[in-house]
Order: sequence, then C-alpha cells, then structure tokens
Amino acid sequence: MNPNVKRLLGLMLVILVCLSTTTTSFRTYAALPNQLRLFEGQQTKLDLVMPVSASATVDRPDILRVNGENRPTFQLSPNRPISLQSAQSGQAELKLKLFGGIPLKTLKVNVVPNLRVIPGGQTIGVKVKSAGILVVGHHLVKIEDERKVSPGEEAGVRLGDLIMSMNGTRLNDVSKVADIVKQAGENKRPIDLVIRRGDSEVKAQLTPAYDQEDKTWRLGLYIRDSAAGVGTLTFYAPDQGVYGALGHIITDMDTQTPIVVGQGEIVQSHVTSISKSQNGEPGEKRAQFVKESRVLGNIERNTPFGIFGKMVSNPEHSVYKEPIPVAFREEVKVGPAEMLTVVNGQQVERYKIEIVHVTKQSAPATKGMVIRITDPRLLQKPEALCKG
Repeated sequence: MNPNVKRLLGLMLVILVCLSTTTTSFRTYAALPNQLRLFEGQQTKLDLVMPVSASATVDRPDILRVNGENRPTFQLSPNRPISLQSAQSGQAELKLKLFGGIPLKTLKVNVVPNLRVIPGGQTIGVKVKSAGILVVGHHLVKIEDERKVSPGEEAGVRLGDLIMSMNGTRLNDVSKVADIVKQAGENKRPIDLVIRRGDSEVKAQLTPAYDQEDKTWRLGLYIRDSAAGVGTLTFYAPDQGVYGALGHIITDMDTQTPIVVGQGEIVQSHVTSISKSQNGEPGEKRAQFVKESRVLGNIERNTPFGIFGKMVSNPEHSVYKEPIPVAFREEVKVGPAEMLTVVNGQQVERYKIEIVHVTKQSAPATKGMVIRITDPRLLQKPEALCKG
C-alpha cells in the first residue's frame, strides 16, 4: 500500500477516535461507575444513552431488578436510561453488551440493609475509663539526699503506654496501684508489668523506689485511668439501638495517644459559653454535665470517626422525632445544606451551611468535605463559630 495512503488512513482513524470521545454516548459510558451501592428497596437510574441495540444480564435477579424485571437477561431500549431497583441484601453483577455479544460494561452492585437514623446535634458529656492505666509522664523519686531516680523510666516504660496488669492483677482503676506498689517495695521485689504499646504487648519489670520526702513507695510515673469532656451527638439509630458521636477519636490530653476504652458513658450536658477560634487555635464549646445519673448510652468503641455505643432511646431536644434515610458518601454533593447544633443551653437548632468541596474517597477517611457557614444567625455571632 502507498505510504501516503497509510498516513491518510491513520490520520482519519485518529480523527474518528477524537470525534467519538465528544459524543453523548461516549461521555455517558465514561461516567458509568464500576461499582454501585444501594440500600434495600432503593431505586436509581443509569443514564446510558446508546443509539444501538444492547442487552443486559444479571447473575442475581433476586437481588437486583432491571427496568422492573426480575429476569436474568433482557433487551435494552435505545436512548433510554436503565432503571435499577434493589430487592434484598447481597451482591449482584450487571453485564451490558452491544448487539447481544460485544462486552460493554460490567457493573458490580452491592445491596446493603436499609439504614435509618435520627440526626443528633445535642451537646453531650463524655466520660471514659481506659482499658488499663495510661502512662502520661515520668517523675523523679528522691531516694537519697543527692540522688533521684525514675524507676518507671529505667524500666523502659514510655509515655502513652497502657499498663494492663501488675503481678498478674488486671488493672482498670488507679486506686488498685498503690497497694501493689507498697507490697512490692516492702518485699524488695520487682513488679511484673504487662504493657500495651500501640498494637504490641510488652513485658517489663519495675522495682519501686522509696521516696524519702513523702515516705512512700513510688513508680516514678504519672498515671491516669479516665478522661472527660463534651462533644456532639451525631446520630441515633433506633432499629439497631446504637449511636455515633464526636466525629473524631478521643486522645489523652498529655500524650496525644488514643484512649483504649475499657468502659464509658455519655450523659446530657448544657452549653454555657463558646470560646471563639483564633489563628492557630480552634474554638470550643464550654458545657456542664446535667442529670449525670441519667446515662444516655455506653461507650464501646473509640475510633478516628468518633465514639460508638449502645443507646436505648432518642435523647431530649431532638429536632427529628422519626428516623430518616442516610446517604452513601458518593451521594454527597456540593450545594446548600443544614447542620444541627447547640449554641446555648440544650436546644438543638437548624443552621444553613453550604458544602463547598467534597473529597472523593476510595475508602472511609476523615475530613471528607469542606463547608461554609451561611446562616445569618451564626454570622452575626462570631463567638458562636468554632473550628472543628
């Protein structure tokens, strides 16, 4: 073949490919996801504009119905969207083909149980006891006139370590430590420690030192077994009897290490004031615990996404009385929205915001969007705005 003809044919092919990428059919095909998530009973549409005949097959028609049909194979109408409806939980695979045989797209559909929650916004009090004794510092013990030591530091105990047991005694309360230390010191024997350090378990031996000033036996460690603060209730799921709150992990104020929860509870709280955010310093709500004897729920998990636990009823001052459907992260769009929060007392109120940016995530992660406060009631009260 003439070289000039070859070049001409190649150029024409490139032009055809470029032109095809500008067509509506190509753009809708490129926008089709490889995976799709649906709740039970949810319906959605795929805007697949195909000017030619196409067919579809579903491996689990009992899970996924296409265009209202629960058959495994069917023909698609040209230039009409595809309707998908989930019937029950499970996974299904939808395959699209052109002219009945040319593979076009394979879409994996994951159907999950329907989830409805009551949005929160209430300010809550949080009380947590760790699963052991948290080491928050070292200190020196005066054992002679000119000599000070830190037994804990010499034993290799680090800040952020969680002491799970001493001499085989499980620890969940600081009050248990003094007797163990005194007995070991008087018997001149080391204490066997089992320590949780990150995801690892470490064993160590610590010999208490006698403090000449306080006349008592010391570990040379600053320790803590609990933490308390205030936060915001995110949701309550009445069907499951669970809640989520805070939206971030609870860390120790001194070591900044996550607290491993042994037990904990949430109670009602009353907002007294708000500390305004400044450059480099986030603001915060100031609140008091109220009705501490009435526990709203327990704390079972402390995660980067917040705390979670059991709750038996919808707390007071809720804007919503009945549960509403939740959305998948891919359904969150830029535009107007509302947030629920308390700026004074205990009353939850709605405030207007705008979602200005949504981060595409391939896996669950924190800080998935950026919002802007647009509600005049908050903008006229700068002290009510705190970063978080």
